[in-house]
Amino acid sequence: MACRKTAITVPEDVLAEVDRAARRLGESRSSFIVMLLKAAVRARRDADITRRLDEVFGDPATGAVQLREAADLDDLGTDWADERW
Repeated sequence: MACRKTAITVPEDVLAEVDRAARRLGESRSSFIVMLLKAAVRARRDADITRRLDEVFGDPATGAVQLREAADLDDLGTDWADERW
């Protein structure tokens, strides 16, 4: 994986907490920060996907279509009520 160095300004108390947390996990400061950044980016992406899905499926018209299609698929299925196991 290609890496690039970057310089950021971090308050001393925050950096001390990062160092303590990294040490507890047996990680370097750099790998710990990378892990946190990946988690933050993933959380933002997931929140965006959820927001977009909520927009689509939150529409009452879409919900009605989904219910009709689910009922249609259910009607096509096998009726297991009379089966004896």
